[in-house]
Amino acid sequence: MNLPEFTKNLLNWNQSSNTRQMPWKGETDPYKIWLSEIILQQTRVEQGLAYYEKFITNFPSVQDLAMAEDATVFKYWEGLGYYSRCRNLLATARWVTFENEGRFPADYESLLKLKGVGPYTAAAIASFAFAEPRAVLDGNVFRVLSRYFGITTPIDNPAGKKLYALLAQTLLPIDQPAAFNQAIMDFGAVICKPQLPLCSGCIQQTDCEAFRLGVVADLPVKEKSIKKRTRYFYYFLLRWNNQYYVRQRGGGDIWQDLHEWVLIEQTEPLEMDSSIYRSLLKKYLGAARLKQLRIGEEVRQQLSHQTIIGRFITAELSAPLPNTTGYQLLSAESLSKLAFPRFITAFSPKP
Repeated sequence: MNLPEFTKNLLNWNQSSNTRQMPWKGETDPYKIWLSEIILQQTRVEQGLAYYEKFITNFPSVQDLAMAEDATVFKYWEGLGYYSRCRNLLATARWVTFENEGRFPADYESLLKLKGVGPYTAAAIASFAFAEPRAVLDGNVFRVLSRYFGITTPIDNPAGKKLYALLAQTLLPIDQPAAFNQAIMDFGAVICKPQLPLCSGCIQQTDCEAFRLGVVADLPVKEKSIKKRTRYFYYFLLRWNNQYYVRQRGGGDIWQDLHEWVLIEQTEPLEMDSSIYRSLLKKYLGAARLKQLRIGEEVRQQLSHQTIIGRFITAELSAPLPNTTGYQLLSAESLSKLAFPRFITAFSPKP
């Protein structure tokens, strides 16, 4: 087979110099490939590794995951973020187990129908598990192709996505789809990196248009700039009779189905003044009888489209909250079994 020079160089690099190690590399089990890809969606590999190992240990098969209780799975997912992925994970595991006799679909088009599975994940499962010649397109692949071929078409508009998909598919060797897909993603992760790429020792340097023109740092091009907003969350750890008030977050917002302390969201930041927080509690919850109140330092968490800024305020109540607040009282032991957003697990005082 007469392979393009880019492909030959990439496969040679993969065989001789690619030392990147990950537990799912070389895996052909569609369950493990699917699990790793869902965990790594919008997550750094370094962070996702521990979660992958934890899920494989506790749910070694798709059937084990499908049979697990929602709360248990969410607790294992705690801290990983983008919790819609966890809901999709459970939905797909149960469909595969109960509706498809425990088998993952074996082709790209059928895989696309699974909840939470998009073109990239479907191509990864199809190529790695079933040797279907489908090229993957992730951030690493976009970057490598854009720089090598000097493409300035934005990667985030329809024309760009179509162009890159066609190019990647053209470069893919039909008899080695898994090796090629793994190689190009690894190459982008360790050689053609977003910052400080290793151009001096790159095997593709001779024919790389971005290197030739001196525009490596300018590629790939993105058309859209994400509009971000800032939100101010003030969490109250309210204790009554050695128990704490919590609630489960609903849908239509971040951290759906996770648990949280008493939350009062504001449109502007609040000063570190105890009278302000006492007034807030009285206004929103009808609770002003506090034995003591401690205000924590300001903390923040950057999400993809939002910045969360806030404080944690601990207080001992002299009377319980009204039953109409929507919060429930739980012991510290019960709280340990619930899943909370990372904003809380990282910054909140311990009950």
